[in-house]
Amino acid sequence: MGGFRYEVITEYWPLFMEGARMTIQITIICVVLGVILGMALGMARLANARHSPWREILKYCVRWPVTVYVSFFRGTPLFVQILLMQFAILPFFIHPTEGVLLSGDIAREIRSTYGAMLAGIVAITLNAGAYLSEVFRAGIQSLDKGQMEAARSVGMTYWQAMFHIILPQAFRRMLPPLGNNAIAILKDSSLVSAIGLAELAYAARTVAGASARYWEPYITISLMYWVMTLGLAYLVKKMEEHLGKGDDVK
Repeated sequence: MGGFRYEVITEYWPLFMEGARMTIQITIICVVLGVILGMALGMARLANARHSPWREILKYCVRWPVTVYVSFFRGTPLFVQILLMQFAILPFFIHPTEGVLLSGDIAREIRSTYGAMLAGIVAITLNAGAYLSEVFRAGIQSLDKGQMEAARSVGMTYWQAMFHIILPQAFRRMLPPLGNNAIAILKDSSLVSAIGLAELAYAARTVAGASARYWEPYITISLMYWVMTLGLAYLVKKMEEHLGKGDDVK
């Protein structure tokens, strides 16, 4: 078996760095899109009206479909969702001969060049949006309902009150779980290596196959993931300190 061979790491270090760059890129894109989607879904789950027919329309056309969406993406493995996106959903919309949205040479180019990345980003974003919708819903519901009523009483619309009064206060309470979900997205990005995206886990598998060594590549990416999660946790902590203690501030 031999001892730990550092030359394996140094020889393939550019490949590890390229994989880390792709991992960070996917994480940033999925976190941003996931937060936007999660906020929209969380607000949709709270959508309501005082009078008919809008009360029934919101219940059956907004809240119920969103509830089913959240239940599906939280109740099925992310790995399966990535495979479903890569081999079933994406080819349905983008295919050289039978694509519903795109076909021909442009579809072939997108599939060959960006197919794995696109499938991975879409699957992780949809999954993250489902989990983050619960974070936003809980954060909004944690505030006193009187704040919305007071904002509406001074002439604000529902959306003005939500974006100027409710969400800024709720964001302080939501920041820790948002940070935890961002870290989960960073670690879950390793699953897209199964569909051939050259991120960090894929780089380790490539190095292991080329060098017939497993300790060196997998310990290396473990340390790299650890450093990235520590860095992300530190960033979230500094954001919490910047925003203050929220309700604890008197």
